[in-house]
Amino acid sequence: MPDTISKVDYYSMPLPNEPGAGAFRLSILSEAGVSLIGLWGYPVGPGESNIDLIPADASAFKRAVKKADLKVSERRTAFLVQGKDRPGAVASWLAILGAAGINVRAAQAVCAGSGRYGAVIQVEPADFRKAAKVLGV
Repeated sequence: MPDTISKVDYYSMPLPNEPGAGAFRLSILSEAGVSLIGLWGYPVGPGESNIDLIPADASAFKRAVKKADLKVSERRTAFLVQGKDRPGAVASWLAILGAAGINVRAAQAVCAGSGRYGAVIQVEPADFRKAAKVLGV
């Protein structure tokens, strides 16, 4: 089975870098029935962090965030790659983008079990259309 690549929308949510801050926000989304395709968290400065969230349903996510008065960024777009896990799976997609002169801003990948992997690849907004064409999306 070949890899599949799709466009996904994601949002960044600022939070204090302290125990339980991410769990609290994720519990709000969970209680609202929001399912996530992916998330990753990272520090952005002293005492500050972000979590980037890919909701399965952006409308439900936006409603939950608004109801809970949580701050999130504007919608951003990335590529979700899913496929059979193998050596170099992500490297091959990054090489395709690099050969086209497209810089990858960030990438996250994980083995999903049962021989599968998933990756999120972010490029600069100005390069998104070109990247989509190169990746066949």
